Amino acid sequence: MSTLESIIWHVLGYAAMPVIILSGFIAVAACSVWLLSLGKDKNI
Repeated sequence: MSTLESIIWHVLGYAAMPVIILSGFIAVAACSVWLLSLGKDKNI
């Protein structure tokens, strides 16, 4: 494996975990907001 390939794989490896955690957090937040909006009183 060349040095460039090694650098690319290291960057991908270190970037994967924050992306997974943040995307999971965003998905849970979006679902929570949607569920909370279902129970909101629409006659304001």
